[in-house]
Amino acid sequence: MNEALLRSLTPGVLGILVRRGADFAAAEDAVQDALIEAIRVWPAGLPRDPKGWLVTVAWRRFLDATRADTARRRREDLVDEQPAPGPAPAVDDTLQLYFLCAHPSLTPSSAVALTLRAVGGLTTRQIARAYLVPEATMAQRISRAKRTVSGIRFDRPGDVSTVLRVLYLVFNEGYSGDVDLATEAIRLTRQLAATIDHPEVAGLLALMLLHHARRAARTAPDGGLVPLAEQDRGRWDTTSIAEGIEILQAALARDRLGEFQAQAAIAALHADAPTAEETDWVQIVEWYDELARLTDSPVVRLNRAVAVGEADGPRAGLAALAALDDSLPRHTAVAAYLHERDGDPARAARLYAEAAQKAPNLAERDHLTRQAARLNARGGARPSP
Repeated sequence: MNEALLRSLTPGVLGILVRRGADFAAAEDAVQDALIEAIRVWPAGLPRDPKGWLVTVAWRRFLDATRADTARRRREDLVDEQPAPGPAPAVDDTLQLYFLCAHPSLTPSSAVALTLRAVGGLTTRQIARAYLVPEATMAQRISRAKRTVSGIRFDRPGDVSTVLRVLYLVFNEGYSGDVDLATEAIRLTRQLAATIDHPEVAGLLALMLLHHARRAARTAPDGGLVPLAEQDRGRWDTTSIAEGIEILQAALARDRLGEFQAQAAIAALHADAPTAEETDWVQIVEWYDELARLTDSPVVRLNRAVAVGEADGPRAGLAALAALDDSLPRHTAVAAYLHERDGDPARAARLYAEAAQKAPNLAERDHLTRQAARLNARGGARPSP
């Protein structure tokens, strides 16, 4: 990679974006994204017009970010900072749009991607990250979905399961901090629960409430991530926890278990523990077993490896981790954590540093970097074999 070429082109590309109307800070972010993309793809072949290539990619990144920000502000105008408990107000057009985008002519994955892009306000990159696929692949999927529904009358709304999947992904994106859509997802899920008697709708609402209850404790004053075990549980929203557990118990009593109910059960066990040390990890592993049976998801199995490490010891967790593909997102971070608990700080520090390079966002990257620095600062660690 010709780093000197990239450095020489950067000021000109930045100037073009500013002249096109981008504010300087947003233009800088977009150019940085374009440079990262160039580092990734240029080794396979330098484009004929490197500067033009960078301008095109950076401008697209800027437009994606602008659309996402506009959608976020529009939704923030509709809701307060915290989702109010109790019955939902009358259903508005937003939820109806979710159903219409989940059209029967689309595959479930394409319907979810289209809805996230068209209604949820997420960028193509954010959707690709949620689906664990390359951004180019997701862009093609969304384009195909648009072509499929062009000219079709939206008089046959999609099914509940697809809409639930969309709401879940929108909530997760908002909860991560990139786009503040978590409260909007809760609002819409409340509306759905008020109009549809479905245990998985209740399960999803319970899951959102239980996760959202911990939001204030997830971030330190300096903006850094606070792991679950280190969070100040006095800052958790006990009202939301109580409501989430009540909704979950009613759903589980119907004996129609689904993945959102299983995830909510895991969240409830975390929320119910007075301290991290009192967490019922044995039950959590059992719920992860149920969840893996329902979804066959590699991400679920990765989270299960952490739970096994807590319930049966780090060696058992590492054994469960060894059965998984090491290219999974956060696989390296989990390995670092388990090796640290197994008494190998040198290997753990190396893995934390490696995981930081792969982190999907700045907050997570900073957290993992601090973990590596913490172990390295101890000094005298025996090198890993």
